[in-house]
Amino acid sequence: MSSITAQAFWTLAPGHGALRDESLSPPGPEEVLVHSRYSAISRGTESLVFNGQVPASERSRMRAPFQQGDFPGPVKYGYANVGIVEQGPEHLLNRAVFCLYPHQDRYVVPQDAVLVLPSGLPFERAVLAANMETAINGLWDAGPRVGDRISVIGAGVVGALIAYLCARIPGTRVQLIDIAPQRQTLADALEVPFCLPHQAEGDNDLVIHASGSPDGLRTGLELAGKEATLIEMSWFGQKEVSLPLGEAFHSRRLTLRASQVGTVAPARSARWDYRRRLSLALDLLQDARLDALISGESDFKDLPESMPRLFEHANDVLCHRVAYPQTDNFAQGR
Repeated sequence: MSSITAQAFWTLAPGHGALRDESLSPPGPEEVLVHSRYSAISRGTESLVFNGQVPASERSRMRAPFQQGDFPGPVKYGYANVGIVEQGPEHLLNRAVFCLYPHQDRYVVPQDAVLVLPSGLPFERAVLAANMETAINGLWDAGPRVGDRISVIGAGVVGALIAYLCARIPGTRVQLIDIAPQRQTLADALEVPFCLPHQAEGDNDLVIHASGSPDGLRTGLELAGKEATLIEMSWFGQKEVSLPLGEAFHSRRLTLRASQVGTVAPARSARWDYRRRLSLALDLLQDARLDALISGESDFKDLPESMPRLFEHANDVLCHRVAYPQTDNFAQGR
């Protein structure tokens, strides 16, 4: 069988990317060929990758599952792809699947690298799976309890998902905090209370920081009550962060803890693996209210021009979706 032609988006140098042709070998007996329908751009991590800001010390740990090339570039990076299986085992053929794959119109992966979408979950919303997986892992690290007072700082995609999940725990008092007043609209869509930092109530049992800003982390320390835990979900790349760990940090006996999705939270690692966690994330995306997290869409062919613009105006971006051209046979497929 002849090779298959594909196109992929590569970051060639900081702030500059291009589409490159790829030659794929036909899938083997335990592999699938996926035709992409949508992928999603992670505003936080992908902006650091695209702008060449991954620290040298973290370049090995920050590799995506199917990344090609090395930081700072040329590198093919990404981890939120939804498509249709064009070739593969009978039980997967023509099925809609999610894969932690970079921005590419067709790709071949082992069949166990894809997860079939739950019935009724649209392609368009399924691109949020990697973000939901991050939110799940963060809550496993945080361990919220019935009745907790919880502050979530940063109304980006991950922060909003965390607040959305926390608000559904009985008896909790959740506040989603952001410096941008327009995030009120998002919070209303998710049915989560919203406030600006100066309006936030203190003495919280749990604070989760996901704003990507040192100022947000400092606010988190101020809002934590005695013996409270602050979970840090932001990744600052090469930025140094100074914190007021004098003042009442010690007298309130606060716990500051990092959470990162690359490792299953220790509290669940004995029983959960990556595949089961991602499957849960897809199941939790069934709520149509989560469509509010999609802030825009552009065509795959325009990605070299649209990627720099997205990160230039990052404050307005939540989840940006990338749409791929379809053939007649698969345009309506599920």
